[in-house]
Amino acid sequence: MDFTLPLIVATVALFSVLLSSSAKDSNSFFKGVSATGRPPGLITLTLSQVTTWIFARSLMNAAILGYYYGIWGTLAYAAYYLSFLTGGKIIDHLRFNRGYDSVQAFLLDRFGQVGSTCYNFVVGLRLISEVFANLLVIGILFGVAGSQAYTLAVIGLALVTLTYSMIGGLHASLRTDLLQMLLFIAVLLVLVLSAIGSGHLTLAALNFKPFDITSPGPILLIVALLQIWSYPMHDPVMMDRGFLADRDTTRRSFLHAAWISMLCILLFGGLGVMAGAHGSSGENMHQVLSRLLGELPMLLFSAALVISAMSTLDSTLASASRLVVVNMGMLPASLHNGRMIMALFMLLGLVLLFTGNQDLFSAVAVSGTASLYLAPVVFFSLWGGREQIPLWSYLGAFLLAVAGAALYFTESAGHSQWLGELHKYTKLLYISITVLAIGCLLFWVGDALSSRRRTPLASTV
Repeated sequence: MDFTLPLIVATVALFSVLLSSSAKDSNSFFKGVSATGRPPGLITLTLSQVTTWIFARSLMNAAILGYYYGIWGTLAYAAYYLSFLTGGKIIDHLRFNRGYDSVQAFLLDRFGQVGSTCYNFVVGLRLISEVFANLLVIGILFGVAGSQAYTLAVIGLALVTLTYSMIGGLHASLRTDLLQMLLFIAVLLVLVLSAIGSGHLTLAALNFKPFDITSPGPILLIVALLQIWSYPMHDPVMMDRGFLADRDTTRRSFLHAAWISMLCILLFGGLGVMAGAHGSSGENMHQVLSRLLGELPMLLFSAALVISAMSTLDSTLASASRLVVVNMGMLPASLHNGRMIMALFMLLGLVLLFTGNQDLFSAVAVSGTASLYLAPVVFFSLWGGREQIPLWSYLGAFLLAVAGAALYFTESAGHSQWLGELHKYTKLLYISITVLAIGCLLFWVGDALSSRRRTPLASTV
């Protein structure tokens, strides 16, 4: 069975390359339209949304959180997928109510070049972290970090994914997402049926960690419910797919993506919960699942992670090229420039992988905390229609969120103990509440001061 997983990877990669018809123009490469100029339909857009958010890191995180913290850990991670509902509402206001063609255009109009630059900084870091995290999962599946098998697997998948991504851009990503999502659903169903058939996936097993509001699982659930208001806006892959189809298709794709992705995360995370309920001292999750399910289901477990990693990587690269070339306008919108940016982001992800932190959830938590500066933007500037929020309010919220993200990173990695001996998720909760509350306060004060300055002028007219 040693060569079975590489064979599965090679087969999926081959079909992905065959599906990736070469982009003929920038509309196909950057905007995802077909050769005849048609935008993606509901099924394609929905499944593309789902598969690009159910990436390998997410599946692994959902299972690991379930393993350590029971069903509440998996529920906490699934709660992040409520971002599809808040993200759909953000897109609807941004694009159809206010007429903007990107998040950058909105921020540029409200807060000038500084506002757009701050956003691009956060988004760029997220894209690089997505490349890093999904390649990391692939490496772990094939060997110990630093081993030859680990290195070859990472570089091999990186080259394959980069190749077919460069062929067709966003249009190729949409086509391959459809194939990869259908494969993933089939594999997930077989895995769940195997778990049920083994007799180990029971209600008692799912409840092996009872609810306790002070335990890490429920605390992380609260964190997720705080971060979903801003998390989707800083995710360029989700935002990009909100600008491809008509209003009705876009609305329905976000709605269906929410329940489908949450169901998939809960089912896959349930495997981790099952392993946690039956684990013995000294065993890790993979060892427990191998003991409970056997060799073939675990091969499918690994295959599901590989397929989801490929689907996310191609979408991440497509969003990176769109970010730099279209949204930031740093280079002319040519196929050559788009492909060059894809290669650059893949290289940066590889550099981070071989030199950086390898805690999978840290990337999610740090990214989600940094994104919290966008929550007051959504509440006040987008949904609230407040057009006179001063730049200092925006910059204050941004700097606070970045500082909060940096603090969580150092605390969770053990580099500092400024917040004491609390569990890292409790620290994350306190940081998130502080960043969100003070950010909203800065916007409220800024709006109030701007309103006061306008009132005397209005009364003299």
